[in-house]
Amino acid sequence: MTVLLVRHGRSTSNTAHTLAGRSEGVDLDDRGREQAAALVDRLDGLPIRAIVRSPLLRCERTVEPLAAALDLQPVVDDGITEVDYGSWTGCKIADLVKEPLWAVVQQQPSAAVFPGGEGLAAVQARAVAAVREHDRRLAEEHGADVLWVACTHGDVIKSVLADALGTHLDSFQRINADPASVSVIRYTPMRPFVIHVNHTGAALNGALSAPPAPPADEKTQDGSVPAGDAVVGGSTE
Repeated sequence: MTVLLVRHGRSTSNTAHTLAGRSEGVDLDDRGREQAAALVDRLDGLPIRAIVRSPLLRCERTVEPLAAALDLQPVVDDGITEVDYGSWTGCKIADLVKEPLWAVVQQQPSAAVFPGGEGLAAVQARAVAAVREHDRRLAEEHGADVLWVACTHGDVIKSVLADALGTHLDSFQRINADPASVSVIRYTPMRPFVIHVNHTGAALNGALSAPPAPPADEKTQDGSVPAGDAVVGGSTE
């Protein structure tokens, strides 16, 4: 199963430099709407079988053009919603960087719990569980090697990527997930394979044509790496 982790397009909160969190009514700005429309061409030709999105408006707007083009009804899942930043919600980033907790978020995010909100470790647990559950459900419905889209938020994507990379959550700030970026994970019975991170360039069609990962976590007898272990593409233009 392969998931395309799509961050929502640029929002009015992004340009205002505020922490939107779960604030109601945060929409895409003009650039974000352009990015949402461009997503249709960027993913053109890919056999996408399902779209899952965060319940927040900016994710709804981001997948609208893609869902219309593919004639798919997006599934709304609270498991991939934005972090509950508690009392930090709606605050200016410039003010938050002065808070002692900001340094914890940057240096040891696994220990960060937002005042009146949730902890980043809990975010990773529920987001990874949600992605895995959709993988299981789609495998039952469509069979193996299904391609699907999950439209969510930056910190959520980074936490899922950290899990797939086998990297501790405390390193997740080293991962970028820009607005309208696409990150790709192929889940196999052996382990996840991270195919793309923060892809913001042209079409992905053709960049996902590598064979599925081999069924054994070993090298071949001659010592070479199996073809399925190769990373395909990797553009971050």
